[in-house]
Amino acid sequence: MNMNVKELLLNGNSFLMLLQQHAVDIADVKIKDEEVIVDHFMQHPQVSKESICIEGRNENGVINFFGTLHYNLLNKLAVFEMHGFDQTALQQLG
Repeated sequence: MNMNVKELLLNGNSFLMLLQQHAVDIADVKIKDEEVIVDHFMQHPQVSKESICIEGRNENGVINFFGTLHYNLLNKLAVFEMHGFDQTALQQLG
């Protein structure tokens, strides 16, 4: 079973609204350690949540969203529950 966490999250309106609220383009979103998370899902299908960090970029810099990913492998559903975020300005990245 091939699973892409980002694609599953994009099936829900709340994740899209979160990105829009922070002016983050879908193409500029990266799930940190996505391969490790997917492997964990596959090895432990009874587990239904995982702490994750989602990195997004916008014209102001990088935003890291911290929270819990809730998922259901059988129904191919994923929901991100944000606990907080931090933003790094472009000037600080250089």
